[in-house]
Amino acid sequence: MFADFLQRLIQPEPKRLSGADSHLALAALLVRVARADGHYDPSEATRIETVLRTRYDIDEAGARQLRGEAEVLESEAPDTVRFTKAIKDAVPYEDRISVIEGLWSIVLADGQRDHQEDTILRLVSNLLGVSDRDSALARQRMARQVS
Repeated sequence: MFADFLQRLIQPEPKRLSGADSHLALAALLVRVARADGHYDPSEATRIETVLRTRYDIDEAGARQLRGEAEVLESEAPDTVRFTKAIKDAVPYEDRISVIEGLWSIVLADGQRDHQEDTILRLVSNLLGVSDRDSALARQRMARQVS
């Protein structure tokens, strides 16, 4: 279903993604991180929709549809390293920081930080080219919102 999109995304020098394509790629990354521990439950899906509504100013139905498309894209996407590198090359830095905030909000939603989640977020942040400092600041912003 998303073969053409993925092919464009993983080109050696991909073009910048449009707003809608950028939103889809970043939503798929949210799904990938949520699925990373082997458990993708309804509360994570709901949280992803909340992040999408907030970040992209879309309604509930739009967020649900985007999440559904992102779930399909994520399942068809290459390994995390190539997928994340492709996003880095095709999405502006500010949008990548926004998705790191969204990822932190998902991780922090249960009120606990897990070593495995921290490791995944550090990897994804680095692969997206987001500095440790910017990731830490994003985590702090999301921790204030969650508490």
